[in-house]
Amino acid sequence: MKLTKMSHACVRLEKDGRTLVLDPGGFTEADAAVGADAILVTHEHPDHFDEGRLRAALEANPAAGIWTLKSVAEQISAAFPGRVHTVGHGDTFTAAGFDVEVHGELHAVIHPDIPRVTNVGYLIDGGTVFHPGDALTVPGRPVETLMLPVMAPWNKISEVIDYVREVRPRRAYDVHDALLTDLARPIYDRQIGALGGAEHLRLTPGESAEV
Repeated sequence: MKLTKMSHACVRLEKDGRTLVLDPGGFTEADAAVGADAILVTHEHPDHFDEGRLRAALEANPAAGIWTLKSVAEQISAAFPGRVHTVGHGDTFTAAGFDVEVHGELHAVIHPDIPRVTNVGYLIDGGTVFHPGDALTVPGRPVETLMLPVMAPWNKISEVIDYVREVRPRRAYDVHDALLTDLARPIYDRQIGALGGAEHLRLTPGESAEV
C-alpha cells in the first residue's frame, strides 16, 4: 500500500490502482481528494472536513463515495445523493477495495467549557493503517502504521508519547501538524522517537512511503 502525506491531517492511500483519501480538510491542498475513489472524514471541524474539496473530488469521479459520521453526512448528503454513507463506532465496510473498521465516538477534550463533537477513527485493511482523527482512540487491535496527531490545541507531547506507547504500532507517521513550526519539529522528533517505543517518522506534504 502506498501512503502519501498531504498537508495537516490528510492522507492518501493507494492500492491495486484505487485511491482512498482521509480528511481532506481546509488546511490541506485544494486538490487533495481529486482522483479519490473513496473519501473518509473523521469529524466536522473545518481542518478535516471541507465541502469544496469533497465536491471537487466527487465531480472529478462520479463513482466516488464518502463515508463519514452523522454530523458530517447531514451537511453534505443532499448535495451528493446516494454517495454519502453514514458510519459509527463498530461498523465495518469496504470502500474502493479497502477494508475499513470504525473506532471511537468523541473528539478529544479541547477545554471542559467547549462541547465535544463526535469523531471516529478508521482502521484500514486489518491494521495496516490507523487514522484516529482528533482523538487518542486505541483500536484494541494490532496497528502497523499509526497516523499520529502530533500537535493540536487539544493535546500535549506527553499525551502523544503515551498514546504511541498504548497503541504500540510498528511505526508512527506525524499528521495534524500544520501548526507545528519547523523550529519545534526536532524537539517533537527527538522526544517521541526516544520515548514512544515505536519507529517515529515524518513525511513532508506530497511525500510517499510504502506501508
